[in-house]
Amino acid sequence: MIVKVFELNKIDIKKNHFFLFYGENQGHKNEVIKERFKKDFLESIYYYDEVDIINNKENFFNDILSKSFFETKKLIIISRATDRIKDVIEEIITKNIEDLVIIINANTLEKKSKLRSFFEKEKKTICVAFYEDNSQTLSGIANLFFRKNKIPMSQQSINLVVERCRGDRQNLYNELLKIENFIGTKKQISIEDLIKLTNLAENYNVSELVDSCLAKNQRKTSKILNENNYSLEDCILIIRTLLLKSKRLLKLSKNFNDIKNIDLTILNFKPPIFWKDKDIVKKQIKSWTYFDVKNLIYRINETELLIKKNSSNALNILSDFIIEQSTIISNEV
Repeated sequence: MIVKVFELNKIDIKKNHFFLFYGENQGHKNEVIKERFKKDFLESIYYYDEVDIINNKENFFNDILSKSFFETKKLIIISRATDRIKDVIEEIITKNIEDLVIIINANTLEKKSKLRSFFEKEKKTICVAFYEDNSQTLSGIANLFFRKNKIPMSQQSINLVVERCRGDRQNLYNELLKIENFIGTKKQISIEDLIKLTNLAENYNVSELVDSCLAKNQRKTSKILNENNYSLEDCILIIRTLLLKSKRLLKLSKNFNDIKNIDLTILNFKPPIFWKDKDIVKKQIKSWTYFDVKNLIYRINETELLIKKNSSNALNILSDFIIEQSTIISNEV
């Protein structure tokens, strides 16, 4: 069944054991898990990634079915979940395992998602959406932090910190922790110090990096790359995201060539393009020809192989490739 975030306090964990938390606001999810769940399970908390469960389901079931002498209940948290985990959850439910609570942590799930649909309709499951925080919510969290720690802070300074968190309270908590460590016993910080301290001015996600590249916004693409400390795993995620969005762009380009109307091309596309993404998608369609996108997909596959073969230099290879694609001028068909 569907439950709002603020209604979770009314949910009895002793009677409800299966929770789906989906959405991009990871900071809010972490906060709810910590305050509402973790304190009731002490040391009996286990973390899994969906791919580990899918690849070794037998071991996972052995883990959740076994119980040590000291354990009375377990909290299982499954990260990066998709529709692939649905069958596993259904199987667990049929086993009626006592003293077991499972939280499925997923990113954005479309309405047609089988996992989301299952959790919304089943009476034994709880489905909670975590939407992006607005500036007012983040400003309130920041104000409470500064008042609690007796740190004088102007609204201008608070707005600066909030703006740099891009709608995610986890980013805000990270910035507030840096501020707390910086000031120590001084209890005072200038706006100049804030600008230097909150150096992750734009905490861009992978999707925004790829969208900027495909829209040929070199300035923004370079800024995102420079202001994020990517790992090898991030490089693989970025190149795969670039491949998926390029394949979508290829279909869009073909449709646009057929009907010659960019608005209809986007409106009729399946799966539907979110309204907030329509402007950036328009720029992408205008920035690439159909044949250029086909060539791009071929080069992405080559670059992915190169990254995997040269892991020590993966970030440089990826950065050079991303910047190159954001600056290339498409050839006219």
